[in-house]
Amino acid sequence: MRRKLLLLLLETGLVLAGLLLGASAWMIHSALEQPLNITQEELLDVPKGSTPTRTFLGLETDGVIKDAFWLRVYWRFNLAGTPIHSGEYRMQPGMTVNGLIDSWKRGDVVQYSLTLVEGWNFHQVRAALAKDEKIEQTLNGLSDSDVMAKIGHKGLFPEGRFFPDTYRFVRGMSDAELLKKAFDRLDEVLAKEWASRSADVPYTEPYQALIMASLVEKETGVPQERGQIAGVFVRRMALGMQLQTDPTVIYGLGDRYTGKLTRAHLKEPTAYNTYVIPGLPPTPIAMVGREAIHAALNPVEGTSLYFVARGDGSHVFSDDLDAHNNAVREYQLKRRADYRSSPAPALTPEAAPATEEALPGASPDTAPEALPQVPAQEPAPTPAPEAAAPQNTQ
Repeated sequence: MRRKLLLLLLETGLVLAGLLLGASAWMIHSALEQPLNITQEELLDVPKGSTPTRTFLGLETDGVIKDAFWLRVYWRFNLAGTPIHSGEYRMQPGMTVNGLIDSWKRGDVVQYSLTLVEGWNFHQVRAALAKDEKIEQTLNGLSDSDVMAKIGHKGLFPEGRFFPDTYRFVRGMSDAELLKKAFDRLDEVLAKEWASRSADVPYTEPYQALIMASLVEKETGVPQERGQIAGVFVRRMALGMQLQTDPTVIYGLGDRYTGKLTRAHLKEPTAYNTYVIPGLPPTPIAMVGREAIHAALNPVEGTSLYFVARGDGSHVFSDDLDAHNNAVREYQLKRRADYRSSPAPALTPEAAPATEEALPGASPDTAPEALPQVPAQEPAPTPAPEAAAPQNTQ
């Protein structure tokens, strides 16, 4: 009799367990197949370190789902150890909880983009990062030196060290993480271009090519002229001529530059004034794209030593000072209202305006830039001249 009773109890327990499991399975299925309680697209923000339990409870509290308990049971027995990637997820009307979980498993987070532009200086890069509210701000209040230390490159000067590109990121990525991506990208591009450089370029290390590329970047208005402009600079270096490029003067003036470049500015001794110093400035003056790096490492051969802007972004290239001064008279002294930047590597008294102190070769649209604190560094060595350099007079 007792044995029959035990068997009956066992059978009853098994039935009840089966019923309980069936009911649990049905509850879990219902919880997974329920549609999200939303009427329009919403974004679910999953911060770093979030757990499924916390996320389900938050959605239940917000009224987006119900039966969070059964969803937690499902996750524990079916997806234990599966992380939820941080970021934002799109929740669409009609989407089920199961569909939302699938997007979590795929890490299908919403991505945003930030574009760093060729020719920007580091101050502009930091400003762009700081104003993007979707980026976690960790660099506010840090000096440029501290920023470089934070991204793992202590002691390096930041100007020109980041690659201009459009970077994809998810909400919550830090400004330091994005900067590191741009730094690593520049290193990668520079290394590849350095490996395929022309044999006779006057650089002993990639950093010098990066400096030259920044001059090419700031001087170029028409992309196909990059190689020609690099060729002019390289030939001037080979002849022992100063580079005499206005963007370096402007950079050296920092926030004292207000849109007009004067003769006094060209004579002012700064670490960057290539009307005063020999060879290259000590650091880049802006971010550079791959094309500018390629041009600096593969300058176009030729005989021109001067160039002057026509006013539409393109340039007239000249072999000698007389031809250059004629181009200055034609294109700089008869400036149009929509005139764009022009280099004027040399300007003689004959070609200069008699009474106007602001030089026509200045770039009128350059924003003021803070002068960086430059570590001691020698300019790139200038090869011994092969011929007597032409006389440049201001």
